[in-house]
Amino acid sequence: MPAKRPTRQVIATALTQPQILAFLPALTLGAYWTGGEPALLATALFVPVLYALAGLPRTAEPEPTTPSDGVTGLPLSAAVVSALEDVLSHRNTRGTTTAALAVTIEGLGDVTDRFGIPAVDLVMRRVAERLSGTMRGADTVARLDGAGFAIALGPMRRADLETLLQISGRIQDAVREPISIDAMHVYVTCSVGFCLPARSPAPRGDKMLEAAEIAVTEARNHGPGAIRAYATSMQTSVDQPNVLTDEVATALETGQLRPWFQPLISTDTGEVTGFEALARWTHPERGLVPPAEFLPAIESAGLTERLSEEMLFHSLSALRSWDRAGLNIGSVGVNFSAEELRDGKICDRIKWELDRFDLAPDRLSVEVEETLISETGDDMISRNLTALQTLGCNIDLDDFGTGQVSIAAIRRFAITRLKIDRCFVARVNEDRDQQDMVAAILTMSERLGLETVAKGVESLGEHAMLSQLGCAHVQGFAIARPMPFEETIAWVRKHGEKLQTVIPLSPDAG
Repeated sequence: MPAKRPTRQVIATALTQPQILAFLPALTLGAYWTGGEPALLATALFVPVLYALAGLPRTAEPEPTTPSDGVTGLPLSAAVVSALEDVLSHRNTRGTTTAALAVTIEGLGDVTDRFGIPAVDLVMRRVAERLSGTMRGADTVARLDGAGFAIALGPMRRADLETLLQISGRIQDAVREPISIDAMHVYVTCSVGFCLPARSPAPRGDKMLEAAEIAVTEARNHGPGAIRAYATSMQTSVDQPNVLTDEVATALETGQLRPWFQPLISTDTGEVTGFEALARWTHPERGLVPPAEFLPAIESAGLTERLSEEMLFHSLSALRSWDRAGLNIGSVGVNFSAEELRDGKICDRIKWELDRFDLAPDRLSVEVEETLISETGDDMISRNLTALQTLGCNIDLDDFGTGQVSIAAIRRFAITRLKIDRCFVARVNEDRDQQDMVAAILTMSERLGLETVAKGVESLGEHAMLSQLGCAHVQGFAIARPMPFEETIAWVRKHGEKLQTVIPLSPDAG
C-alpha cells in the first residue's frame, strides 16, 4: 500500500502537464473518427475516471491569513513581534538591527465628546494611514489595544538614541496634522515610547515590544506629546505593587500633596489676573507623581473631600501671602468634584474658610467641569452653585466645549466665566475653522455677560490670535507651567518687570 502513493503522485503530475492538457481535445476527436460514437462515449467516461483516480482536480488549500484590526485594517501586535524576531535572529550575520516603538494617541476624549464614538474610529484610521505613510516599506505598523499602535523598524544599519528620537518626532509631526470631521478640523497628539535592542530586558521581539509599551506609559505620565526611551528603572516601577492607595492618606497628612499654581494673564494688559490651583504630589522616593496616577487612588480611598480641603486651605493661604507681598492677584481657582458639590454644607464651609483668611468671596473661583453641568440634573449641585455665586464667589465652567452644555444650563448653574478647552485653542492661529469656533464662543459669552479664559495656550501665535479675537484671559505653557507656591512670588515680579520694559522711540520718530 505505501508504494502506491508515489505512483499516484507521478500519474497526477503527468496528467497536469501542459502537453497532456493540450492533447485531450485531439484524443476525444480521434476516438470519434476511429471508433464513432461508442469510442467517443468511452473516452468521455474514461478520462474523468482517470483524473479522479489520480486525485484530480485538487482544491487549493487556502493560505493562512494574518489577523488584522477591524477599524484600521492594520495587523495586530503579533506581526510586530514576528518582524522584530526576524531581524534579531539575523542581526549578527547581516549586520543590521531594529527597534520597537509604541505610540499612544491623545485627545480622543475630546473627539468623543464633540462628535461621538464613530468619529474616534475615523481618527484612528487616519492616524493609521499617516503612520504607514511615514514609515518605510520595510517597517511594520500594527494596532494595539485601545488608542495604541506598535511599530517594528525593518533591518537598518544603525539604530541609536538620536535616530529613534528623530523617527519619534517625525511620527508626532504626522499625527498632529489636522483631521477633518463634519467639515471641522480636530487635532490629536501622541506620546511615543521606544526600546533599542541593547536596552531590551531580553533579546526577543515580545520583550522589546513590552519594553516600548512601558516607555510610552512613562511618556504619557509626562505628556502630552512626550517621548521616552525604555530604561530598566521603568520596569522596576511597573513590577512594584501599586501602593499609592495606601500612601495617599499619609501624603495628605504630611504635606506631600499640595497645590501648584498656573497663572492666568490678561490679553489686554499682560498682567497676572489670577492663578489656578492644581493638585501635585511630591513623593519622597518617586518624585513628582503624575495626577493621572494619584487622583484615582485618592478617589478609591474615599479621600476626595479631604484633598479638596487641603487644596482650598493652601490656595487661600497663598492669596493672603500674595497680598502681604504686595502682589495684585485677583483670584485663585480651585476645582470641586460632583461629590463635593452635592454636600449641603459646602457653602458654609467655604464661607468659613474665606472668613478665616479675611478674604472677599470674589477672590475664590469655584471651577466646575462642563461635563458635570451638561450631564447632571442634580438639584443639590444647582442649589450649591447658586448659593456660592450669591455669596460672591466666581463660578468657572472648566473645559468648555467638551460637554455640550446648553445656554439654559449656564444660566441655571450661575456660571460667571467660561474656560475654553484646549481642543478649540490648538493652532487657532493657523486654522480658520478654529478661529471661527472661538469667535462664536466669544460672541456668545459677550451676549451672556460672561468672562472668558482660553486654556492650554502653548505658543505665542495662539496667544496673539486669542488676543486679537477678544478672549479676555489666557492660560497655558506659553505663559508658564504650574509651579509650587514658593516660586510664584518671584515669577510674578519677574513677569511684572518684563511688562515695564518698553523699547524707547527714536527722538525724531514722527
